[in-house]
Amino acid sequence: MKQLLRILLAAVGILAIVGVAAVVYVTTFLDPEDFKPRLTSVVEEHTGLHLALDGPITWSFYPRIGVSVEQARAWLPEQSEEDTSFASIQRAEVSVAFAPLLRGEIAVDGLTLDGMRLNLERDEAGEGNWEPLVERLAEGSDEKAQTVLAPASAGPNADAGNLSVVLNIASVEVKDADIRFRDAQSQALWRLQSLNVSGSNVNPVSPFPLKAMFTLTKHNRLDAEVLERTPDLTTDIDLETRMRLKLAEDSVVLENTRLSTNTRLHPDSEPQRLGLRAAEIVARMEEKQLSITEGVLEAGLQDPEKWQGSLALALAFGLESNWQAQTAQLKELQLTGPDGLRVSGHLNVEQMFDAPQYRGQMTAAPFTLRPWLTRTGVELNTTSEAALSDIAMTSPIEGDEQHVSLPRLSLVVDDSTFTGQVAAALDGSQLTFDLEGDNLNVDHYLPGPATSQQASLGLLRRAFAQSAETFLPQAWLSELSMEGDLRVDTLLLGGLTFNDTRLQLQGEEGLQQLTAFDARFYGGELSASGQLDAREQVMEWALAPTINNVQMASLIEALSDEDEPSPLRGRLHLDGELTSRGNTREALVSNLNGQLDGRLNEGAILDINISQQMCELAAQVEGEGTVRDWHNDTRFERFDATFQIRNGVMSSDNLNITLPGIEVNGKGELNFNSLNFDTRADARLANTADAACEVNPRLEQLPLPVRCEGHIGDATSEWCRIDRDAFQTAVVNLLRNEAGNRVTTELEERVGGSLDQLDERLGEGAGQNLREGIRRLFN
Repeated sequence: MKQLLRILLAAVGILAIVGVAAVVYVTTFLDPEDFKPRLTSVVEEHTGLHLALDGPITWSFYPRIGVSVEQARAWLPEQSEEDTSFASIQRAEVSVAFAPLLRGEIAVDGLTLDGMRLNLERDEAGEGNWEPLVERLAEGSDEKAQTVLAPASAGPNADAGNLSVVLNIASVEVKDADIRFRDAQSQALWRLQSLNVSGSNVNPVSPFPLKAMFTLTKHNRLDAEVLERTPDLTTDIDLETRMRLKLAEDSVVLENTRLSTNTRLHPDSEPQRLGLRAAEIVARMEEKQLSITEGVLEAGLQDPEKWQGSLALALAFGLESNWQAQTAQLKELQLTGPDGLRVSGHLNVEQMFDAPQYRGQMTAAPFTLRPWLTRTGVELNTTSEAALSDIAMTSPIEGDEQHVSLPRLSLVVDDSTFTGQVAAALDGSQLTFDLEGDNLNVDHYLPGPATSQQASLGLLRRAFAQSAETFLPQAWLSELSMEGDLRVDTLLLGGLTFNDTRLQLQGEEGLQQLTAFDARFYGGELSASGQLDAREQVMEWALAPTINNVQMASLIEALSDEDEPSPLRGRLHLDGELTSRGNTREALVSNLNGQLDGRLNEGAILDINISQQMCELAAQVEGEGTVRDWHNDTRFERFDATFQIRNGVMSSDNLNITLPGIEVNGKGELNFNSLNFDTRADARLANTADAACEVNPRLEQLPLPVRCEGHIGDATSEWCRIDRDAFQTAVVNLLRNEAGNRVTTELEERVGGSLDQLDERLGEGAGQNLREGIRRLFN
């Protein structure tokens, strides 16, 4: 036994001496520089690249057998050596483990690429400089690749013996790589810098860890680096995963993947964070399929001008895509964010690369929209602070690159529920809708009062007390094509209630038309049509309202700020045409023009009987009294007027009210610019067939003047009063006329005939001149 052990030890010793002698011989008598010509010719033969090995070639033999190359450059066939090289490396090394060679196996122990540089270019026609190289490599066979580096002494049919290659690389490293992509087609310069890739135990059977990190930059002009411009986009990318190579299935599997990016969209912007987590990512190369299981896309967005800190969003999803069929299915979508944001659904995409089309389902759980509008730069100043605080929706969704449609929409906005369909162009140039709702309080969404003083104003005062900001986005309306139909059971606007409302809009290339507005309105009907022309620099408005048979009492009570009964009743009829120009309150008011014709039927002034008061006043003047029973209200036969509006001033000179035995005529104006008004009216007793009382003919000539003047903001109790000056003037004129008539009568009696007979004696007109002269004596 001892003898056998001695023999074995001697054999091992002899083998060790032989091995050491072989290593000494190879490292002493074989120079690796002798392989450079052979290596460059082989590379050029099989790739077409011109290879220059400027650095040394070195090798090692224990504990691993390896070879390294330094300072290598390669040019494309059409390039000269004066051009920037297509590819270069500072150092490349590959090594195989020594021990597996004794078992007849080749195990790659390490692969390192240090300082790799790659210059990719695409011309204006879209052809890349790498494409011929890829096509040439694809033509090569596996057999040629196995014999390409065989030594010349091995002959043309060198046999590798029984050695088998075991693909189990202990370490793979790419250090400090730099890849440039110059795209003349899009005039962009991309650069992938500081690329570092590391992997261990790389094998085709079981998963192995893989890490990569690099910085991606983009310039929006090709000469940006020469001009030393700062990149327009900078992204730091970090990838960590476990990779499994399924070579038999021609697929790659990434497990427990974590990808994180930090991006600056321009040099001075805040970094935007984006991350991807996935339980499994499978890429099937031959079938061109990609699937993602349990994916989560996380974002941390920053915009200091619109919100503080980082805005956190997360999108959970699953993906099944087929690039060859150009289809993709996004499954189990779940978007979450602050302020209760939670949107779920699924989406199917077809013709993904040629003309993408998508359809699916989307559901948004109740959330608050107000802070999201603030984050997009929309500052809300609504009358109700709770407006847009409860939004929810569900609908199928479909569309393409240019359009999106919600064909069966169910939408909840605060206390309102709408159903129907909505479609729009993604660039905002088109909008169509057909919606039906239960109720809509528009007042909640109108601009809120800027001051507490405005909050105390009534409807008309609020309407003309808004800010000088523009009402509508003219730039958008000038390019908008719109067709809409809205039906609402109950619509609240300006404190007024519209029932069974229908609104129809139609517009094309900036000419927006209100084709119909119909509603039941306080026991009557309201309709209107109009248009808005946004094609010119100054917008032009037109409106034609019509009101029929509206209960005046209910309308006044709705308009009043105070909880008091209406002093007036009747059936209101109103129609006319209005025009204006501009897009601010001041411009619209100062340019308001048109005409309105109104009348009030079956009317009455409540809780006061003007006929009774005037008859009693007349009886007191005559020294008599009244004995009839009077109604509590003043009922009138008609009230009508025509209102002319010129440059924001509404006026009328034919305000007419007819009461039994009383006629009222007046005129006045309301200035919408200053909100000042001035109205004068005269009430006269008339001895008509339906007169409330018998009237002395002298009193028929005596008017009772009423004047209403002031500012819309004044208390209503101070608006109207009896015009004492005018009344006194009327009384004095009446007395003068009566005095003049008495003198004339006495003179006629004394002269012996009518003053008119003086015309025969003194000439034509003498009697009339004398009569006027007598009257002037009392002036």
